[in-house]
Amino acid sequence: MKRILILYMSRGGHTARIARTLMESILAAGGDCDMMDLVEATHEGVEWDRYGAVVLGAPVLYGTYHKSVFDFIRTHQAALEARPNSFFNVSVVARNPLKATVEGNRYMQKFLQLSAWKPSNLRVIAGKVDYPSWAWYDVLIIQLIMKITKGPTDKSTVIDYTDWEDVRAYAQQILRLGD
Repeated sequence: MKRILILYMSRGGHTARIARTLMESILAAGGDCDMMDLVEATHEGVEWDRYGAVVLGAPVLYGTYHKSVFDFIRTHQAALEARPNSFFNVSVVARNPLKATVEGNRYMQKFLQLSAWKPSNLRVIAGKVDYPSWAWYDVLIIQLIMKITKGPTDKSTVIDYTDWEDVRAYAQQILRLGD
């Protein structure tokens, strides 16, 4: 069985939690898996030859992805493409079933337009609203976005929209990459 690497960028920790759940699910199913934050991967490097498949996950921040995601892809595009691969995004708009699909998620479509890397497998995962843990300016911006998209705007709101069973099902799909 091939060893899988899950790379992720996380700002508030929720994407890291999703990556950890993917890794734990893969390990529980008898797979071999490591996970690495993009900061670590960028500074420490990745031993690409150790991995038979790679997954990269990133949150959508204010309608786009952090610059480090595209920088990493530009630097490591050949290594990403050299093995079975997958990309997942995490966004609160995916709480809406129509926006929880690759085709219906404008942020996934934006990723595909902006990225030179075209992953062979894609997944959209609903994120988390956590106003109490955000800085005041994040709260204001997210409240505006939520008002426009008819989401929660109360500053005390914490709602995890992530379908954790779907995340575990995605882990099983990752195990089958390249089979």
